[in-house]
Amino acid sequence: MRNIAIVGAGQSGLQLALGLLAAGYRVTLMTNRDAESLRRGRVMSSQCMFHSALESERCSQLNFWEEPAPPIEGIGLSIADPQGAGAAALSWRAGLDSYAQSVDQRLKMPGWMAAFEDGGGRLVIADAGVAELERLSAEHDLVLLAAGKGEVVKRFAVDRARSRFDRPQRALALTYVHGMRPMDAGGQINFNLIPGVGEYFTFPALTLSGPCDIMVFEGLPGGEMDCWQGLDTPERHLRQSLAILRRWLPWEAERCGEVELTDAMGTLAGGFTPCVRQPVLTLPSGHRVLGMADALVLNDPITGQGSNSAAKCAAIYLQRILAHRDAAFDSRWMEETFDDYWHYARHVVSWTNSLLQPPQPHVMALLGSAAQAEPLAGKIVNGFDDPGRFAPWWYQPEAAHRLIREHDPAG
Repeated sequence: MRNIAIVGAGQSGLQLALGLLAAGYRVTLMTNRDAESLRRGRVMSSQCMFHSALESERCSQLNFWEEPAPPIEGIGLSIADPQGAGAAALSWRAGLDSYAQSVDQRLKMPGWMAAFEDGGGRLVIADAGVAELERLSAEHDLVLLAAGKGEVVKRFAVDRARSRFDRPQRALALTYVHGMRPMDAGGQINFNLIPGVGEYFTFPALTLSGPCDIMVFEGLPGGEMDCWQGLDTPERHLRQSLAILRRWLPWEAERCGEVELTDAMGTLAGGFTPCVRQPVLTLPSGHRVLGMADALVLNDPITGQGSNSAAKCAAIYLQRILAHRDAAFDSRWMEETFDDYWHYARHVVSWTNSLLQPPQPHVMALLGSAAQAEPLAGKIVNGFDDPGRFAPWWYQPEAAHRLIREHDPAG
């Protein structure tokens, strides 16, 4: 029986651990926070998951919250008037082919941790440094790092050829609320672009206290939405959230007249530098550790791909491990396993990075044409489930205009 260790108990680490456990592997999971501290802690992400990622959970029978979590059945796009005139310069909506969902990780991860221990997994609560990785490597056939934060992840070298940025591209903030007025069309993601200022999107989710809405703010560094410093109480964070909506997005502010925080830990603010890292860390002993998910490929949340990519990485790694049977997990196998994931993740990186830059004219043409052509709007919206679908037309002007002509309702 193979003996696997995973460091990190987020979406990718826990999903892989539970999959391996179900396949009969001995699994050790090391994380620095126990279930109770997660439940009582601060929100960690917005984690909207689309159909393919949800399917990977269903295949492993890990969709514990599918029934109570509100369905997200479409995506709407609005572009604010850059003069702040109070009306959207452009607005449209399209349906998702299959619904998305969001479950607060303070609810999901403790539930999965309990299932892991109930299934016979070994859960270790400890910080993981080089010494811990050495001990795990000496005792296990394979060690994987699934933790995207902490000092140890920085030991994985940055892949400069695949990493475009050297600093955070957005000032980020989350606000979890109850009481937001629902959309007439039902649960959906509302994505709002404010030229020269940033982005705001919101969608329904399930949190510890039931259904809620998550407000996600993405401010350009140094701009008017880079405004979260010094907000020392959750109430001040909420007031700042609502002030941004009143200033730039009054149609969103109208939905928030009676909102209140879900809980005192329902806010988050910060930022990080998107990057891609080399997949294998060689320890001083010569043992090797394979990274996964956002330990290696860290994207800005502007495209909502974090948990989706983590779930898909876990599914790819699970199949690679199971197919390897009793063979040694050598460096070649590790590199090839990451390459399988990168074949998907490279599309996420390209698309996400494109949205962190001022939109190209052909992209604005696509978005504008989608307001008049529902099939084109649907094509854009359903690309969130698999960003590989955006190639080549999102990136190449000629391909974009060809697609626009194909969907021209007057053509």
